[in-house]
Amino acid sequence: MNDKKNENPGTENFEVVGEDTSLNEDTSPDTSPNTAEVDVVDLKTQLQKVSTEYLYLRAEFDNFRKQSIKERSDLLRYGGERLAKDLLDSLDIFETALASDVTSENYKVFVDGIKMTSQSLITALQKHGITDVACEGKAFDPAINEALGSEPTDKLQPGYVTKVFKKPYKFHDKVLRTGQVIVAKAKE
Repeated sequence: MNDKKNENPGTENFEVVGEDTSLNEDTSPDTSPNTAEVDVVDLKTQLQKVSTEYLYLRAEFDNFRKQSIKERSDLLRYGGERLAKDLLDSLDIFETALASDVTSENYKVFVDGIKMTSQSLITALQKHGITDVACEGKAFDPAINEALGSEPTDKLQPGYVTKVFKKPYKFHDKVLRTGQVIVAKAKE
């Protein structure tokens, strides 16, 4: 056995049979005048090709940029189209109700129709991510509510919402409209 340790661990079972001499060959280009002339022509052709490709890419990017600006503009201008279509159904119901004569005989039907229309509006808004935030009887949150005043009460702890004048609404996770509320304070 050979006591000499292998310098390359993991290669002890391999034996070098012959050297690859292809790397040692002279690969320098021929510098004769003919070859230099051909290289210049070849380089000019390559430069022209790269320049043309660059111009095409630049034009494509410019078109992409213009298209993106147009799409963004259209989104801002027509982004609410689906919501508007859903709200038009509720508007039609309101117009029909307002066109009818309300008498003592059809008053209950009229009120039920208004309630159904309100539910139709709520459903349309919820379909598009607009929801009301329940806040009555809960702790006052200045990020969601605007306090219009306070009233002394023993029904709720101080700092809790007692009355809601305008409900707060969220659009997905963003506050769309803050609520207007009255906050409880301790009785004196």
